[in-house]
Amino acid sequence: MLVLFETAAGYAIFKVLDEKKLQEVDSLWKEFETPEKANKIVKLKHFEKFQDTTEALAASTALVEGKISKNLKKILKKIVAKDAHEQLAVAEAKLGGVIKDKLNLSCIHSPMVTELMRGIRSQMEGLITGLPSREMAAMCLGLAHSLSRYKLKFSPDKVDTMIVQAISLLDDLDKELNNYIMRCREWYGWHFPELGKIITDNLTYCKCLKTIGDRRNFSSSDLSEVLPEDVEEEVKAAAEISMGTEVSEEDISNIQHLCDQVIEISDYRTQLYDYLKNRMMAIAPNLTVMVGELVGARLIAHAGSLLNLAKHPASTVQILGAEKALFRALKTKRDTPKFGLIYHASLVGQTTAKNKGKISRMLAAKTALTIRYDALGESTSAEMGVENRLKVETRLRHLEEKGIRRISGTGKALARADKYQHKSEVKTYDPSGESTLPLVPKKRKIETGEEETETPVKAKKAKVVEIKEEPEETQEEEEPVKKKKKKKQKEVVVSVEEVEEEEEQPTTSTAVENTEKKKKKKKKMKIKEEPEDD
Repeated sequence: MLVLFETAAGYAIFKVLDEKKLQEVDSLWKEFETPEKANKIVKLKHFEKFQDTTEALAASTALVEGKISKNLKKILKKIVAKDAHEQLAVAEAKLGGVIKDKLNLSCIHSPMVTELMRGIRSQMEGLITGLPSREMAAMCLGLAHSLSRYKLKFSPDKVDTMIVQAISLLDDLDKELNNYIMRCREWYGWHFPELGKIITDNLTYCKCLKTIGDRRNFSSSDLSEVLPEDVEEEVKAAAEISMGTEVSEEDISNIQHLCDQVIEISDYRTQLYDYLKNRMMAIAPNLTVMVGELVGARLIAHAGSLLNLAKHPASTVQILGAEKALFRALKTKRDTPKFGLIYHASLVGQTTAKNKGKISRMLAAKTALTIRYDALGESTSAEMGVENRLKVETRLRHLEEKGIRRISGTGKALARADKYQHKSEVKTYDPSGESTLPLVPKKRKIETGEEETETPVKAKKAKVVEIKEEPEETQEEEEPVKKKKKKKQKEVVVSVEEVEEEEEQPTTSTAVENTEKKKKKKKKMKIKEEPEDD
């Protein structure tokens, strides 16, 4: 068996002398405790030294990617091809598959080979002769650094790392500026409180404070370079009648030092913003055109790099930055957020609240395309971003005019407005509740000659009172029930005066018959009253 071992100095090919001892994998490390024992297991057959670190890096990267370098291919053809009948032990199974396909050599990779490689590495100085240990350590260190740079893919052309740092620093500067300006206004407000209401711009406030200092110097100072004429006159008038307290010169000097810091940080922030804008136009021009340099930089910083951002789908780009709200909505089973960092884009900001969700979804879809074009494409033009932005603006214009035109179909058909119909219930006033006459109970029976009828008591000069007619069957059923309850009946004589009513008409058939028979005179009727059951 032959063993292919890669070192920082070159390729080494060992021949296994005793293959029986390799079967005991757990105790194989004991055979490599000393160089003498190691020489009894394996023996160096060939060593190919690298010329420089560049060649070593090329060979190492080829092995990492599972490829065969030119030098390794020559060595395998020259040395191993002679013993083609023997197996070749390799450190990686992927490399063994490539060697087997291209050179038709049988390769082996197993836990036994891994333990063998570990033993050779521990006794490498004793097994590989003619190579100083100091030179070997230097080559190992140089190759490690080169390989680490290759894995990180660090290069000056990869500027998205600089964008991540720049946007983070810009946000930190904004926070510090707000704190400094708030402290400066509060501090100087004890001496001249009226100045804060007159001058609203923070940078102008600090420049004016730095130039004047004490409020008594306002009347004799020229502020034409800092303030307009009308504001300058207002400030001077307010300084003469100010209600602030007196402060010492030492206090004024400390406040002026704070103003110097605010002005310097503001200037540096302006410079940093220009740097970030140029970097964004260089690395992601289409993304910058779509959402702006600040929003684009924050998206890149949130994803980690432009390449990682290109791997996200459009739905993730839409809510990127709103993860906390998303998981809270999923936990409480409520509506998920419609936008994250993309909310600060100008296209979303100029839409109405009703259409922000639709525009943010479409903008995220187009932004995802531009990100992939910037990350994976070779062109550096911003034509694709301009085209996609025009489409989003057209869609926005259609949504704003949705009440007039339809978006679907040809987009030319006028929207039909449904006829408005008032569906609320109209309630009429019932004047029967105003009657002061007592109502006749339902269980009373009125005897008028031979017929027994129920006569409703009507209010004088009132509208018709609706009386529900009871079916004949129910009346016939009620009569025997009333006959059974005649034990405690009382005869009451009631005189009823009939009133002429010209406007009213009888509502039931029984009422019509009664009105025809009745005459315009007084009558006495016997009314049998039935007591109610307890």
